[in-house]
Amino acid sequence: MSKDHFKPIMDALAKHSALYPQESPMKVKERKGSLIIGIPKELELQENRTCLTPESVGILVDNGHQVLLEAGAGAASKFTDQQYSEKGGQIAYTRKEVFEANIILKVEPPTLEEIELMKPKSSLISAVQMASLKPEYITALNKKKITSVGFEFIEDKGGLKPVVRSMSEIAANCIVTISGELLGNSGNGMGVIFGGVTGVPPIKLIILGAGTIAENVARAARHLGADVKIFDNHLYKLRRIKKEVGEELYTSMIDNYTLTKELETADVVVGALRSEEGSSLCVVTEEMVSKMRSDAVIIDVSISQGGCFATSRMTTHENPTYRMYDVIHYCVPNIASRASRTATKSLSYIFTPMLLQIGRVRGVEEMMAEKDWFRTGVYTYNGHLTSNIIGNKFSLPWKDLDLLFAARF
Repeated sequence: MSKDHFKPIMDALAKHSALYPQESPMKVKERKGSLIIGIPKELELQENRTCLTPESVGILVDNGHQVLLEAGAGAASKFTDQQYSEKGGQIAYTRKEVFEANIILKVEPPTLEEIELMKPKSSLISAVQMASLKPEYITALNKKKITSVGFEFIEDKGGLKPVVRSMSEIAANCIVTISGELLGNSGNGMGVIFGGVTGVPPIKLIILGAGTIAENVARAARHLGADVKIFDNHLYKLRRIKKEVGEELYTSMIDNYTLTKELETADVVVGALRSEEGSSLCVVTEEMVSKMRSDAVIIDVSISQGGCFATSRMTTHENPTYRMYDVIHYCVPNIASRASRTATKSLSYIFTPMLLQIGRVRGVEEMMAEKDWFRTGVYTYNGHLTSNIIGNKFSLPWKDLDLLFAARF
């Protein structure tokens, strides 16, 4: 038979075979309501945490979402790329690929270069870090109409801030451990134990600030037998911490005379004041530090916001301490990052159910509309600054988020 005889049959087979999957790769169809979550590797040298564990990535993938992780994103928290890929995470070897996700989830706020890599109208969930925030950062987010959520602002249904409380609890436990190391002989300190033993007077711990970190440090220190005294410049905070830790807890408003006298006999002083609308945190002068005991320990938790002590200067996890007036200073920012694996697990337990909820309501914008507690974290939306705190700090125009939402309808 001639070739012309088989031509109609071959044409029919060719058309039929076109209906079957081909060997060339095809883009996976995105399920309606599914999320594409990008987790970049943190660039900040002091940051060892990431936002999701491999197990959490597996849960999100099992629920129809995609998770893109930059290679090495979990290495500082002792999670390998293989562990993430085994749970369904997709490992990306370029930052550009990660930042093309529709939700970027990271610990540190992105750099201006990273914002440039983000897709217009995508969403960002990260820390804000008011102390280091600059107006150019807000301008860059608004230029791309990015919806930005500061996780330290997000409240739960009870009105508490879960990320802040979780990281504060970790930091508090680290502070007790650090204090014990620096007081002992191995830390070239006084050679005393943190707390106390029968027949020996306990160490004296002073905490500046009566917030969440102070509450957790005080509770752990008192459990070990330390003599704890707390100073703050807000009476309502002192009342709250007495109620939470114990009515017999020593508290005092900050005044130079009382604080100076107490510092002279302190073994450990923890600076845990938080800046409020630009207020200065520095309440301990250089002269006050010079009168402290030799080998006393200062731990300045507030160093990332300027610090509570005139003698404080930022240090690193690799070289955490220095001496001034023979007082040991520990001024490492982001103390929770010292326990990066625990901190990552804690963050993951907060963000995983949050992301699942975002998926169920079909997006970040819908989540904002339905969940008031989530909306408290939003600070830029659709090209507008929506935080009055940030607006007032930089004299930037801002718009009420509820009014912007109402304008959608």
